[in-house]
Amino acid sequence: MFVLEQEEYKKEGIEWEFIDFGMDLQACIDLIEKPMGIMSILEEECMFPKASDMTFKAKLYDNHLGKSGNFQKPRIVKGKPEAHFALCHYAGTVDYNITGWLQKNKDPLNETVVGLYQKSSMKILANLFANYAGADSGRRLTSALTRDSQ
Repeated sequence: MFVLEQEEYKKEGIEWEFIDFGMDLQACIDLIEKPMGIMSILEEECMFPKASDMTFKAKLYDNHLGKSGNFQKPRIVKGKPEAHFALCHYAGTVDYNITGWLQKNKDPLNETVVGLYQKSSMKILANLFANYAGADSGRRLTSALTRDSQ
């Protein structure tokens, strides 16, 4: 966490005793962000119409369980909400529930909003959405991750 700051002190010749905080977060960051990381798998699953929360969970387990020390099966705790996986990082082990992640990542347009656009007095806006088929048509919608990274 403070590794870069300590390296900067060393470069500038500042007397400094290196402190190992034991928090190299790169492995956890890679698990989340790198190709075939959690977000990449989520993005990939959003491309498949029959994907579900459980197929997403299965892919996470296939790619990371037993292969990354930061990815674990969550402990079942009576009275606690269901968790699907756990990440070990600086805050300790944190459980995650993936229910609805696929739908949230797809970020479809609200049908009411589309209807308003289609009836807009601004011709260009009405034309842009004239043939909008919606989420149920089988047409692949741009996900929130893809759209935000463009």
